[in-house]
Amino acid sequence: MLLVHRIPFPPNKGDKIRSYHLLKYLTQHYTVHLGTFVDDENDLQYIETVKQLCGESCFLYLNPMLAKLKSITALLANRPLSLDYYRSAAMRSWVRSVIKEKAIKKIVVFSSAMAQFVEAFPETRRVIDFVDVDSDKWLQYASKKVWPMSWLYHREAQTLLAYEKNLANGCDAALFVSQAEADLFKRLAPESTDKIGFFNNGVDVDYFSPGISSLNPYSPKDRVIVFTGAMDYWPNIDAVHWFSEQVFPAVRKQYQDALFYIVGTRPSEKVLQLANLPGVRVTGSVPDVRPYLAHADIVVAPLRIARGIQNKVLEAMAMAKTVVVSPQALEGIDALPGQELLVADNAIHFSTILLDLLMRENESIGIAARKKVETRYNWNDNLKNVDASLRSFMSN
Repeated sequence: MLLVHRIPFPPNKGDKIRSYHLLKYLTQHYTVHLGTFVDDENDLQYIETVKQLCGESCFLYLNPMLAKLKSITALLANRPLSLDYYRSAAMRSWVRSVIKEKAIKKIVVFSSAMAQFVEAFPETRRVIDFVDVDSDKWLQYASKKVWPMSWLYHREAQTLLAYEKNLANGCDAALFVSQAEADLFKRLAPESTDKIGFFNNGVDVDYFSPGISSLNPYSPKDRVIVFTGAMDYWPNIDAVHWFSEQVFPAVRKQYQDALFYIVGTRPSEKVLQLANLPGVRVTGSVPDVRPYLAHADIVVAPLRIARGIQNKVLEAMAMAKTVVVSPQALEGIDALPGQELLVADNAIHFSTILLDLLMRENESIGIAARKKVETRYNWNDNLKNVDASLRSFMSN
């Protein structure tokens, strides 16, 4: 089997979690030849570990700045910028040679942008894990920006949707991260309904466990609200900026010892500037996010733009924390509002819930959240579910 992957490691880092677990699962059932990119120098340490899981492999370093410049060429044609961002003659050549030399008949593609490398092999059995409906995410971006970025993002949404629809029509199966994402794409591409399915993400419940022993990164007297995530990712940047300016001041006014911790890699300049606000702390990259979750009073996910399933929410739930989310962050997660997490749909609602929690801790929500993750978001169970889809579509 050939697996054409965007970035499959490390196993407990943001959007790479699903890709890593899918890779690991496939290598337990097939001989997998892996073609992938590395866009973070910190990930170079994992290459040898991943290589040992695979047969033939190709790792190409992707410079994000150069890739952005390269993507501009798509403006001269009717192509999504996302495709040109990952365009690579070296990857195309490696894929072609592996398919020929290994007589590859089965291909799994992770994310739409990687499908360009296997389009020339329609005789193979191809399954694509779209994860999210990325075109819809770009449409959400467009609604939050002003011209010319609104035009650019709207163009990306249109061109990428056309590409996604063509991919689904040409592949043997199109998988997504949740029932909600699959249903959305069925509405957008009804001609491919019979090929569309999903498998949920999971959480390593032994790793993200309320029972871990860790040093408290906070002062014992602090009341801590925490957000975790990659802080160069625009939806996360937008979320913490909105929360810091529109929600947290009301909390801080009543509780002078309340702190809002923003924990995540590569904070943008806009995020770093938030540390100038009273009670806001920006950590940057940390060696282990779990202590920041374990010792926080409340975890928040105030995203205003989101697609798919938010791993940050599932991880906090797994650690039995009370999580307060926006409706957008809840989408795709099978959790009962009011029982397994709390939902706030505007700034006033958010601050009201947080003030109530700081006054009266509610441990029952965290306990119920942990149980939901154990039963609904277990990697072993969910990857067993995807096995049926893969074998059904790839049996010939």
